[in-house]
Amino acid sequence: MKKILVIDDEPWLREMIRLALEQQGFEVAEATDCITGDAKAREYIPDLILCDVNMMGKADAGYITLTKLRTDATTAAIPFILMTGMADAAGMRHGMELGADDYLPKPFKVEELYATVNARLRKVQTVRAEAEKKLSLLRSQISLMMPHELRTPLNGIITNAEMLAESAATLDARTISEMSREICQSSQRLERLIENFLIYAQMEIVASDPENVASLRTAKAARAAQIAREEATDQAGRAGRTTDLELQLAEDVSPAMADEYVRKIARELVQNAFKFSEAGQPVRVTLAAVNGQIEFSVRDAGRGFSTEQIRRIGAYVQFERKIADEQGLGLGLAIAKKLAELHGGSLAIASGQNGGSTVTVKVPPARTA
Repeated sequence: MKKILVIDDEPWLREMIRLALEQQGFEVAEATDCITGDAKAREYIPDLILCDVNMMGKADAGYITLTKLRTDATTAAIPFILMTGMADAAGMRHGMELGADDYLPKPFKVEELYATVNARLRKVQTVRAEAEKKLSLLRSQISLMMPHELRTPLNGIITNAEMLAESAATLDARTISEMSREICQSSQRLERLIENFLIYAQMEIVASDPENVASLRTAKAARAAQIAREEATDQAGRAGRTTDLELQLAEDVSPAMADEYVRKIARELVQNAFKFSEAGQPVRVTLAAVNGQIEFSVRDAGRGFSTEQIRRIGAYVQFERKIADEQGLGLGLAIAKKLAELHGGSLAIASGQNGGSTVTVKVPPARTA
């Protein structure tokens, strides 16, 4: 049974709403003002709240209640419908900015009450069903991909470690060095797999909580250029292609994103650019303010992406596995895309007919004090 909280200082209206909703099978609780309404919402945790804007002579009582409930993680996601006899455009816009889900102008008919309440509850159910669908897909993808992807580097570690343990006395120094290097590389590959898996799973959880998403967007990366330079230089060195790296980084830009996420995006995009292009081909990394957004882009001259591959960017999708035989869950682009979207931005790929691609992440700039 769905629970609805009605907050209004007029007894006759509360009773009318209660009787009408109970006839539809809802469980209804009542509160007479914003103080008791706030307390009741935290205690009752309703599925929906109907709240009058003007109570006890206070023209903004409903807005105050809404603001308090939206700042508490326990009540932030509860659908909130404001009731008012003065449903002017400015007031409605103000309520929506504070987080109201809908307006119910007074006076209203019982049919209008039913329509508004049911529409809002259906929308909540749709959102939850979609979230469950995504989580189910994620679980399925993990169960299918993780065993193979984790086993591959583990096999490299175990095989070489066993040979060293059993035959170290008969192996020459060069062979021991090569086997140790393979163990190190497999360990690093395994570490990256686990790190990317945990990051992506964490982002899926964060994306389902509007309060957490809003908190992410208050960050400021004041060292974005330095971070991009460090990561690009490191990846170029790991690929043995420091002479292929070209940097064009604006020092005075600050995206609305934590340093760690700027670093992750830079690492994944630059690593992919070197992985899917040949030695001697340039990899250009740029960071700049463009049309009110902060743009971070990586351009390579590799084999590029097809239209279908660009469309299919997502978790656990790895392009041309049989051709390239690259290790990993294919989460790099998906993580960069998800991070950009969580911060109010986007990721786009432009790929030329003759090869080469440019991956561009756009995010809003950090707010100035």
